[in-house]
Amino acid sequence: MADVVVKLEGPGGPEKLTVTEQEPLQPGNGEILVRHEAIGMNFVDIYHRTGAYALPAYPGVIGVEGAGIVEAVGPAVTAIRTGDRIAYTATLGAYATRRILKAERAFLLPQAVDSRTAAASMLKAATAYMLLHKTVCVGSGMTVLVHAAAGGLGAILVRWAKDLGAIVIGTVSTPEKAHIARSHGADHLVIGRNADLVSEVRALTDGKGVDVVYDGIGGDTLVQSLRSLKPFGRAVTLGQAAGPVPPLNVEELRQGKSLSHASVIAFTADPANYRQAGEAAIAAIARGLSSIIAADYSLNDVQEAHRTLESGRLAGSFLLLP
Repeated sequence: MADVVVKLEGPGGPEKLTVTEQEPLQPGNGEILVRHEAIGMNFVDIYHRTGAYALPAYPGVIGVEGAGIVEAVGPAVTAIRTGDRIAYTATLGAYATRRILKAERAFLLPQAVDSRTAAASMLKAATAYMLLHKTVCVGSGMTVLVHAAAGGLGAILVRWAKDLGAIVIGTVSTPEKAHIARSHGADHLVIGRNADLVSEVRALTDGKGVDVVYDGIGGDTLVQSLRSLKPFGRAVTLGQAAGPVPPLNVEELRQGKSLSHASVIAFTADPANYRQAGEAAIAAIARGLSSIIAADYSLNDVQEAHRTLESGRLAGSFLLLP
């Protein structure tokens, strides 16, 4: 079977993704050739496809994480050998059967972590590490609000925050997703897209509000997130699944509230942060803090995969399989 690569011809809908044959690849200095066993899909792929996060040039290859087998190593690569199982994250170019990867971006996978789980979980676990340990240091007794608590990132955030001793309130869109979020340990849930978030959070916290909100929804939800905080609480915005965040009135930050705009891609652009977050992610995955795989698709079905991911119908992570 010929190697294939998915090219994004330009910003737009799923029809802009085309599958073409790929010429044989050879790693250069400090690089490795990886044969993917699984490729992770994330909502950042949608942002790249639509142009919300523009690529440097078109056509380009999107996808930021994967796992597989090292088939060749280039000069000056000493820590990785042919045949090693590796995973990587936060690195564009994943939508392909094989890819060239800088060796410094690869993490050796322990025997306990299979390639599918790694590809589905690396970016989300690295993001959770950043959110829970860097953006805000979550600890015992804190109350945390996690939006989309049944999703790929949300589920890991819920479980990791519980491990840290936090009380977790989650939001979900349906009763079915509420069941999933409860299975991950959420203490309380706000169910439905039209729920009165602020009132329900206040009722669940004896009128106090929460210490921190993780908001990957965007749109008008961010204002509701800020209003759900206690004095000196922090809201963290990290996505715009519901659309761009409109201009924010600074009066929403009264009582010492604060707002952070977190990006794991920006955070891990620093090599030291990348190693730290990646190692923490693999350790978390190895102890069971991994994503549930909601669906997998062949690379040839990438357009359908994008439509389903973008719809939000399924809870969990999506994979592309070579």
